[in-house]
Amino acid sequence: MRPLVLALAALLTGCAAEVHYIPGTRVSDSSENQAIIDRVEDYRMAVERKDAPSLVLMASKRYWEDAGTQSGSDDYGYQGLQSILTGRFQHVDAIRYSMKYMNVQRQGDKAYVDVLIDASFTVKDARGQEVRADMRDENQFVLEWDGKQWLFLSGM
Repeated sequence: MRPLVLALAALLTGCAAEVHYIPGTRVSDSSENQAIIDRVEDYRMAVERKDAPSLVLMASKRYWEDAGTQSGSDDYGYQGLQSILTGRFQHVDAIRYSMKYMNVQRQGDKAYVDVLIDASFTVKDARGQEVRADMRDENQFVLEWDGKQWLFLSGM
């Protein structure tokens, strides 16, 4: 009888430890994680629409982007975000922007969202001809909770 009880206990322990993921992601399923992913999805859809005003509204006043470079010449904050986005969107069309959510980590009022990006868009080359470009990259979005909503601190 004892082996049967031990086997049942092991089986139940294994079931209790099973992690449930938000569908289509590698992120553990919780209402907090879902709310964060929903906010990043709002961002993703605004990028596809080339909706710079909506994207700026999603950014914290403390937004800062260093572009991952050593030089500070390409860094910008909240004030520069609108012009950066508008400038980029003027040169591209037919944006397809998808993400695979790899991890969401919370630390206090901040959330770190790791994604794999798969995107394509049309740009005009030096001769004015449209060229389809593909991009695959890793990115981390940093968001902060302002008491009402998640706002982006970096990564846009």
